[in-house]
Amino acid sequence: MSSTLNPTADLWSVEAPTDLDRFPSRLSSLRSRASRALTRFLIAFCIGVAATLTWQSYGDEARAMVAISFPWLSWLTPQAAPVAQSAPAAPSADQEQVKAMLFGLASVRQRVDQIAAQIAAGQEQVTRDIATKLLATEQDILDKISAPAPQPAPVAAPARKLVPSASPSQAAR
Repeated sequence: MSSTLNPTADLWSVEAPTDLDRFPSRLSSLRSRASRALTRFLIAFCIGVAATLTWQSYGDEARAMVAISFPWLSWLTPQAAPVAQSAPAAPSADQEQVKAMLFGLASVRQRVDQIAAQIAAGQEQVTRDIATKLLATEQDILDKISAPAPQPAPVAAPARKLVPSASPSQAAR
């Protein structure tokens, strides 16, 4: 689109698009499709290269992890070749670290078991306390219901003295 000066209106106006602008050529459409296809191919290719390099670096560990996570893929588990040892070797640093970690895990497990036992004992104590309080409250309610409420003493009206009224015939006597 282009803009030109309109001499009659003295304003900038936009010319109508030509037929070439309305319908993009088939060549540019083909180029854009090819560009998108090439981009997708390059992305897939790079992912494949990265996966291959990763598999080469961590192949055995990855197979073991997959076999542990997904038992039906256990055929991927690396098969260990038998290693012949002529003499017992001194424990390596890795074995010492593993032993230290196992010892640490055992102590953590023991501490967790102790804490769990303490929590269970505390929970039992709370349960007993609640049961005792419920029984005491229930007994208190039953005592209040079964004991008759004291009847208020009836308020007696003051007794009136009856004064015999003197009839005129009695008064004359």
